[in-house]
Amino acid sequence: MIFPQRLTAGDTIAIVAPAGPPDPAKMKEGLELFKHTGLHVKLGKYVFNRRGFLAASDQERVRDLHDAFVDPEVKGIVCARGGYGTARIAPCLDYALIRAHPKVFWGYSDLTYLNGAIQLFSGLVTFHGPMIASDLSSIGGEESLRSFFQLFVPTELCFSSELSVVNHGRAEGKLVGGNLTLLADAVGTPYQWDFHRSILFIEEVSEPAYRIDAMLHHLKYAGVFDEVCGVVLGDFNVEEKELPVVKRVVREFFEGCSFPVVCGLPAGHCEPNYGIPLGTRAALTTAPACLRIDPGVC
Repeated sequence: MIFPQRLTAGDTIAIVAPAGPPDPAKMKEGLELFKHTGLHVKLGKYVFNRRGFLAASDQERVRDLHDAFVDPEVKGIVCARGGYGTARIAPCLDYALIRAHPKVFWGYSDLTYLNGAIQLFSGLVTFHGPMIASDLSSIGGEESLRSFFQLFVPTELCFSSELSVVNHGRAEGKLVGGNLTLLADAVGTPYQWDFHRSILFIEEVSEPAYRIDAMLHHLKYAGVFDEVCGVVLGDFNVEEKELPVVKRVVREFFEGCSFPVVCGLPAGHCEPNYGIPLGTRAALTTAPACLRIDPGVC
C-alpha cells in the first residue's frame, strides 16, 4: 500500500463531488467549519454542475478528480457528500495517474466504491471519514472535524470503550470496507474489494432489517466471510423502532462465526463520525474489546 504524505497547516485541499449534488447552503456551512483545520480549499470546477441525482456529468466528475490528483498545489482531496454515482465513474478513472500522484483521498457512504477501486488499482491508502456538505454541516460537525487532524500527525487510532463484543477472538489484518450497500454492489464486479485476511468494517444508513439481512447473506454466499479475519460494525442509523430488529439480525448472523466481531464503532452516518484510514494494518481483540489502527499517512 502507498501511504499519502501528511498535511501541514496552510496546505490546499481540493473539494470534489464524485457522487450526489451538494446543497450550497450546507457546503458553505461545512467549509466555514473546515477553516479551523488551518487548510485552504480549492473547489472542483464542476462541484455545483448538478445533473439530476448527480453532482455533474460522469465526464465532469472524473475530470475534477483527475485535476485534483495532478494539481501540484493540491495536497489532499475531500469529498463534499455521498449520495449516488461513484460506481458509474469507477471504470473511467486513470488509476496509474492516481498512483503517480498519491494524495489523501477522503470520503465515505457512496465513496465506498471509489475507496475500494482506488485501493485495488492504485494501491493507495484512502480514508473513510466525514464530508464537507453533510457531516461538517450537522450537529456533530465540530467533533467530527477532529478526525482530520490525524492527517497532520500520524497517530495510531484506538477504539475501546465504544465497542461491544458480538463474537470473541483476535485478529490482525488490513482494514477495509465501508457502506454495506456499496460493498454488496461491488461483489462480482472488477471493483470487488480484496477481503483476503482483512478486518472488514461495515456501516449502513436507513436500511430496514430485512435489507441488511439480505446484503449480509449476499456477502456470505459470495465467500466474503470465508476470507476475512475479523469484522467491525459501525453505525447503522436506522429508525428507533427498527433498531432492536437490526441488532438481533446482526447478532444472529455473526454469533458463532470463526472470527472476532465487535459493534459500536462511531463511524458512518452518525454524529460524530470519526474518520479512519482504509488499507492500513489493524488489530482487533475482544477481551477487552479494542480496535487499533495504524496511521494512514507517513
